[in-house]
Amino acid sequence: EEIMAHSSNVSSVVLGKGSGRMLATGGDDCRVNIWSVSKPNCIMSLTGHTSPIESLQVNPNEKLIVAGSRSGSIRVWDLEAAKVLRSLPGHKANICSLHFHPFGSFVASGSLDTNIKLWDVRRKGCIFTFKGHTEAVRCLRFSPDGKWVASAADDHTVKLWDLTAGKLMFEFTGHTGPVNVVEFHPNEYLLASGSSDRTVRFWDLEKFQVVSCIEEEATPVRCVLFNPDGCCLYSGFQDSLRVYGWEPERCFDVVLVNWGKVADLSISNNQLIGVSFAQSTVSSFVVDLSRVPKSDSIPHGLIRDDQPLVPPTPTGSSLRRIYDRPSTSCSKPQSRVKHNSESERHSPSSEDDRDEKESKAEIQNQEDYKEIFQPKNAICRTPPRSEPFPAPPEDEPGTAKEAVKPSQAVDVQTSLPKQELVRTVIFQRPPIASSTSLTRTEPSVIPAARNEPIGLKASDFLPAVKNQSQTELVDDEAMSQIRKGHETMCVVLTSRHKNLDAVRAVWSTSDIKNSLDSAVAINDLSVVVDLLNIVNQKPSLWKLDLCTIVLPQIEKLLQSKYESYVQTGCTSLKLILQRFLPLITDILAAPPSVGVDISREERLHKCKLCYKQLKNISNVVKNKSGLSGRHGSAFRELLLLMAVLD
Repeated sequence: EEIMAHSSNVSSVVLGKGSGRMLATGGDDCRVNIWSVSKPNCIMSLTGHTSPIESLQVNPNEKLIVAGSRSGSIRVWDLEAAKVLRSLPGHKANICSLHFHPFGSFVASGSLDTNIKLWDVRRKGCIFTFKGHTEAVRCLRFSPDGKWVASAADDHTVKLWDLTAGKLMFEFTGHTGPVNVVEFHPNEYLLASGSSDRTVRFWDLEKFQVVSCIEEEATPVRCVLFNPDGCCLYSGFQDSLRVYGWEPERCFDVVLVNWGKVADLSISNNQLIGVSFAQSTVSSFVVDLSRVPKSDSIPHGLIRDDQPLVPPTPTGSSLRRIYDRPSTSCSKPQSRVKHNSESERHSPSSEDDRDEKESKAEIQNQEDYKEIFQPKNAICRTPPRSEPFPAPPEDEPGTAKEAVKPSQAVDVQTSLPKQELVRTVIFQRPPIASSTSLTRTEPSVIPAARNEPIGLKASDFLPAVKNQSQTELVDDEAMSQIRKGHETMCVVLTSRHKNLDAVRAVWSTSDIKNSLDSAVAINDLSVVVDLLNIVNQKPSLWKLDLCTIVLPQIEKLLQSKYESYVQTGCTSLKLILQRFLPLITDILAAPPSVGVDISREERLHKCKLCYKQLKNISNVVKNKSGLSGRHGSAFRELLLLMAVLD
C-alpha cells in the first residue's frame, strides 16, 4: 500500500472527539491527511487548498472535516463521500480556529483578521460576522446547547457571543497574556480558559464572574478538556498533564508526559488520548484515567491543613444552571437567525465550482477507508464500540510504560513511514496494595487527617477485666484511666504555646526575618510549620533573606513522617522556586561587576547559599518523586520546577 504523507512540516493536528481514534493532520504542503491512531497507514489525503493548513476540526459524528488555510479560505470535506462539500471564502487572513456546532450544520471560524464568522454548511453562506476582538482569535467553542460561542484571543480576553441574538453577551478580562484555549463545562454554566500567562481561569456564566484561578504554573497551558461527567478539568502543558478542580481551586494530580507541543486531547474508553507534533513528526500518547485521581481524591499543593476540604459535587447534581439541550437534532428556527446582508452572504459561482472540482480526496487505504467511513449500515446507526488501547505490563511503581519503542512515531517527511504511525505511551500508576490482612504497625507517614491517635489504642486506657461478667467500671476508675498521659500532653501543648508567644512577640517588635530566626532557634519543627503556614498565605512577605533561613528547615520538613509537615514544606518550596529561582540563576550567571558594590556582593552571596541549599533539596525531591498519592504528585511537580538546577 502506498502511503501519502506530508512533504513538509506539520502545522495542525486534531483528534476526532467521537471515538478518539481518528487523527487529522494538516501540513505546509497544503494537504489534509486522515489517519487511524491505532494503524500506521494514512487512510486518505485531501487536497484543494493552495496555502498551508493552519487549523482543522472534525464534527462530532466524524463524518465531516473542515480545514482553514493561511490565505483565509475554508473547505469542508465529506469523509463518507470522499469529496469536498463546501468552499467558504470570506476571511482576509490566516484561519486560527474552527469549531463545529454540536448538533446543527454550522461551523464557526476565527481569524488573524480578528473577525469571527458563523457559516451554514448546507446553504454555503455566512450567517454572522462577529467583530470585537483586536487581535487574532485563537480558539472557538460552542456551548453544549448550541446557543453560545466562546472565543479566546491574543488580546488577553475571552468573549461570549449569543447566537440567537447575534451579539456579544459578555467579555471576560483578567488574563495578562494571550488566551490560547477555552472550553465549556459539559453540564453546568461554567467556562474554563487557559492563557500564555500560565494561568487557568474558571468563569461562572450565570453571574459572569471568575469562580477561581490557578496561577503560576511552570509552562503555559496548551489545551484543556473537561471530564465527560464534569468532575474535573484536564490541562495539557508542555511536559505534563494536570488534573484540576475549581471550587476551591486545586490540583488533583500531575502526570509527567513529555509530549512537547501538545495540540489536542480526547477521551474514549476511560483513556485520555493526546496528540502533539514537532516539525514533521506527529506523536500520540495515551493516559489511563482509571489510574489518575479525580474529585474523589484529596487534592495537593493548593489546599492547606487549616482550610476545610469542600466535598466534591456528586455526579448529576450541580450548583449552577444546566444547559437545556434539544430533544432532537435540528438547526435553529429561521426566525431566530440573524443573517448578514445579501451582499455579505456567499452564493455559488462558477469560480467556486472550479475550486471544488480541483479539490479531491485521494484514498490511500481502501480497506481502512471502507471500514471507518463506509461501514455496512444496519437499522441501528449506533457506531461500534471501539476497544481501549492495551494496558502496559506491570512494572516498577510510578514508571512510564511505552506500548511501542520511543522512536516509533509518524514521519511525514518521506513517502513511507520509517517505523510506526503512533507513539502510544501509557503512564502506569503504582499497583494497588492487596487487601490481605497484615500485622498492624505504625505507618511511616502519619496522615494529617485521621480519626484515631497514632500508636494508641482505647484498650490500653482500660483496666484488664479479670471476670468477663464484670464489665461495668466505677467512675473513679474510668477517670483515672483517662487521665493517663493527660499531664504529659498538657506540658507539651503549654510548651508549644509558650514558644509561639515568643515568636509572636519578636514579630510584633521586629520583622519576619527575626521571628523566623527565633522559631528556628527554638528547634521545634511544629513552631516552624505554624509560622510557615502563615507566611505562605502572603507571598509579598518573602524576601531573599527569608529563603536562606527557611530552605534548611524545608529540607527537614520534606523528610518528616508527618503528612502536614511535608505538605507545608512542599508549598513553601514551590513558592520559593516560582518567585526566586529565576532571580537566583540570573544573578549567578551574570558577569562580575567592575569596582566594589557591597549590596551586589551580599546579594550574590545569598544567591550562592540558596543555590547550594536547593541542590541539596533537589536530591530529596528526586528520591520522593516516585511515591504514589498526592505527595508523589507534589514532588513530581517540584521536580519539574527544579529542572533548571541540573
